[in-house]
Amino acid sequence: MSGQAIETFVFAELLKHAATAEGDYHLHCYRDADQVEVDLVVESAGGQLVGVEVKAAATVREADLRGLRKLANLAGESFRMGVVLYDGDETLPLGDRIWAAPLSTLWGD
Repeated sequence: MSGQAIETFVFAELLKHAATAEGDYHLHCYRDADQVEVDLVVESAGGQLVGVEVKAAATVREADLRGLRKLANLAGESFRMGVVLYDGDETLPLGDRIWAAPLSTLWGD
């Protein structure tokens, strides 16, 4: 499956979760003038943000964290956490409030 197809799948899954969750959540994308981006940003009604990066690879590279780190810096205390969903098996800490998690966590495995 291509990276874009996986991103679309993740967006659909998160949209489904947002629609049925308690509270009001909105999904956004982030891209700045330097083309630094985060695939999805989940925003709560209170302005809390969770950044989600989607990778079709089985490993996470340092470059994959660029957008999440920039969003964390810009959002400050509103940034709750960043997650890189990837095609691996382990949940791993990647730094301050940033984690890697298997794509399968979306459906509970």
